[in-house]
Amino acid sequence: MSQFDDTLIPGVSRKSKVSTFRPAVYLLIPLFAILFQVYVPRFIPYLSYLELPLLVTVYFALMRRQPVAGAVVGAAIGLAQDSLSQNPLGMFGIVKTLVGYFAASISMRFDVDNNALRFILSFFFFLFHQFFFWVLARGLLGQSLEFQIPQTIIFGFLNAVVAVPLFLILDRLKTRDR
Repeated sequence: MSQFDDTLIPGVSRKSKVSTFRPAVYLLIPLFAILFQVYVPRFIPYLSYLELPLLVTVYFALMRRQPVAGAVVGAAIGLAQDSLSQNPLGMFGIVKTLVGYFAASISMRFDVDNNALRFILSFFFFLFHQFFFWVLARGLLGQSLEFQIPQTIIFGFLNAVVAVPLFLILDRLKTRDR
């Protein structure tokens, strides 16, 4: 073992394949997620915990495996979500940009096609998203919001449970190499 090995998991190559999608997928899936986030909780309040735009951001950032692309996807989804929400413009944009960047950075080091890892990352990024939204609301807007840790952990778990089958469905939309 005189050779230095840079991988964190033995047998997993760092040069994972970048997934590609049709342009319509990059447009329609985030649009559906944002519209779901805005309108469905009005009719079914029990689904207000579900953060589909975040899950879509995490998925596309993990699959692209490029931090800049992940940040751009996060910024676009976040700003679109801001435009339809009652929050000041930029709150979701900033937080989802950070999520996209860090998710893509992590995907460069791990095999993100593993469902257990997808579950853990979805849970972690939900907590990350909620925490940084809370920090921005307090720091930039001067709002005195409470960060409810037990509720956030439960909602993070529920979002991670939804993320695994959602990611499997989105995996079917990848373009195939010819």
